[in-house]
This record gives sequence, structure tokens and C-alpha cells, in this order.
Amino acid sequence: MRQIILLFSLLLVASLVLTACPGPPAPVDAPDTAADSARTDADAEKIIYIGGAVSETGKYAREGQDTRQGYGVWLDWVNNEYGGIKIANHRYKVELVMYDDEGDPDTTARLVERLINEDRVDFLLGPYSSTLTQSASAIAEKYGKIMIEGNGAAETLFERGFQNLFAVLTPAGNYTQSALQMLAAKGAKTVVIAYEDTAFPTSVAEGAQRWAAEYGLELLGVETYPKDVADVSGIISKFKRLEADVFIGGGHFNDAVLFIRAAKELDFNPKAMVITVGPSNPKLVAEVGVDAEYIIGPTQWEASMNYADEYFGSASDYAARYREMWDESPTYQAAESTATALALHLAIEEANSLDTDAVREALRNLDVVTFYGPIDFDETGKNASKPMGAIQIQGGEILVVAPGNAAVADLLYPAPAWKDR
Repeated sequence: MRQIILLFSLLLVASLVLTACPGPPAPVDAPDTAADSARTDADAEKIIYIGGAVSETGKYAREGQDTRQGYGVWLDWVNNEYGGIKIANHRYKVELVMYDDEGDPDTTARLVERLINEDRVDFLLGPYSSTLTQSASAIAEKYGKIMIEGNGAAETLFERGFQNLFAVLTPAGNYTQSALQMLAAKGAKTVVIAYEDTAFPTSVAEGAQRWAAEYGLELLGVETYPKDVADVSGIISKFKRLEADVFIGGGHFNDAVLFIRAAKELDFNPKAMVITVGPSNPKLVAEVGVDAEYIIGPTQWEASMNYADEYFGSASDYAARYREMWDESPTYQAAESTATALALHLAIEEANSLDTDAVREALRNLDVVTFYGPIDFDETGKNASKPMGAIQIQGGEILVVAPGNAAVADLLYPAPAWKDR
């Protein structure tokens, strides 16, 4: 396994630096309290150490890059503009230590344990994907270490009774609600669902079935496929015969590409295609070109939404900052990663301490509106107050079509057949 640390240096502005891992201190045998784990040298230098295992390679490399860059925006801002996290009468700089989890749950678990026992970080930020978040959070809970995340939405993550897992994003079961509500209102009657047989897509599919029933849509078929699938043409062929109005695909970026290409190749023409993760990423249009037109996708956040805070300003202000730093527009995965780190930051300041119990209590009591939207954790650690949006690709642009108070365009339905586009 590659042993690489992404060390977000305190001395560099707007950059991530790859460096070899320094020799670790002796491992600890039992969980430390945050106060005990804050090292003497960290107190002297006033540094808070935050760790994370996030994909640089493997299945989630694309989304992992968005996650790492989102964390990097917050790190640059908190250290170089905000002046460090305020605790009592001191300002603490932040050092973010990250490993490449390679998209593998076992690797994630080993690296999170290393971050806790060898690097002795004070807090943890989550990886990308529910599968890796499940693995990372189990280790964090074992050692009583707070982990806050923005990229693991599966409902099952919050059904284990964990006390140290907090998530700023809307849960996966709600991903398709806005889209299905709109499509039903437009006259859609039937739906088919395909999803990857892993935690997040399963929650999306279960939620989609629930919302379809809620809005009077008849479910004609459900198909699952394995992780790392390379061909979905069999599923698309089955669905073509069913002639459903709406297709829902639950997976990740690469799955979105596969669904679109297979649908065009097999002349599968539902009146709407709703696909998770991919459509909200500008890279999808770059990948499939005009074939992305009319595709609908759930979104946690877009720059055109009317959220704002005193830290990053408006959603559009955040997007401008991100573009200046990374020379590309932020995906919602990037924005929610920045919001993840900001929520931890605000809880530390509210607790006025690095003590785990105090910060945990502050997280439970957090109720704030940020550039990303409202954050208010329920008793399970989920964000209880944030609605899910929906976008549609129109004219090569990602445009918000729901909820109504955030929409910048009307939903185009039905989509024309492939031969007429």
C-alpha cells in the first residue's frame, strides 16, 4: 500500500503538498481524551492536528480530489485569513494530515487507526463515500475520536448508535425527493431504478422507492449491480422493454457515464433520467458532451443557491474563492467538505476547548446557516435541517431546478429521444 501523506502546510497558501510521513511517535494503547492527546509541542506552538484518509487513487479518486480540495479551501482560509481557531485567548493554527485510502475500506481503517494512534490527531475529517465512511467511523468510535464528514450519506451510518460521527450533508434517502416530486407534477407515471449494491446507492434506491410511492409513481423494475461495474447494458436493455417514464441511477461518477452511454447506444428513451453524483459535476459534460443534456441530478449545493455566512460569504463568493485557488469550479462534494471542516471549527470555538466531550456537545447543539446551507445535527449525527436540491443540465450548464426558492431554471420534461437531440 502506498504510504503517502498529504500534508497541508501552514507555510503554503492555496496549495497541497505531498510529503513523506515523518517518523511516528510511539503508538498509544488506549483512547486519549482530546485534552490528553493534544501534544505538549502542539500546545507550545498552538497547533490543532486534524487527520483524514481520503482517496487520491482508486475508484473514488475523482470525488476524493474534490473532497481534499474542499478541505484545503477551509485550511487556507482558517490559517491565513481568519488567523486560526480561537480558543480562550489564543489562536490555534491547523495542520491537516491526510493519507490516500486508495478507495479501499480496509486501507481506510488502517490509516484512520494510524492517524489516531501514531499521528495522534485531535479530530478526524471523513473520506469520500458511505462505504469508506462506515469503515473510518467504526475506528473513530472505537477510540472515542470525533469524526465529522460530508461525503457519507447512507442512512445505515447513523443507525449504529455512534456518539462521535457527525455529517453535514442531506441523507441519501432524500436524494431523489425533489426530482420525483417535480416529475410527478409534470405528468410522469412510472419509474425504474438501478443502483450499485453498496451502502450509499442502496439508501438512494430505498428512498427513491419511498418517494415514488409518495408521489404516485408506479415502480416497474429495480436492478442492482456490483461495485466497479464496467458494463450496464444488460440493465438498460431490460428497462428499455418496460418503457418507464423515469429512470433513476444510484451510483457514483463513473456509473453516471456508463448509464448515459448505454442509454444512447441502446436507444433507451425515458422521458427523464435522474442520476446521482455525476450530473452535478462539470466534468460530466466534459466527459460525455451533449449527451449530458436533459440529465437530472440531486445536488447538495450549487453556487447559485442563496445561502451565506460571515465566514465564506455567499455560495457564489465561496465558488469564486474555490476557482481562484484550484482553477476549476467547485462540485457540491467540495463545498460540503469545506462546510464539514467549518462545522468542526465552529464547534471547537463554541466549546472553547479541545476536550472531546465539550466539542461533541457543541456539535450536538450547533444550529447555523452557512454558505453551504443550514447545519443542525440530530441525535444520530445527521444534519436534520438541510433540504436536497435538484439540477438539470441545459445548454451544457448545470442549472438548479429545485427547490423552488433556489431554482434558476424550469425543469425541461419530457426529454426528447436521442435521435431528436
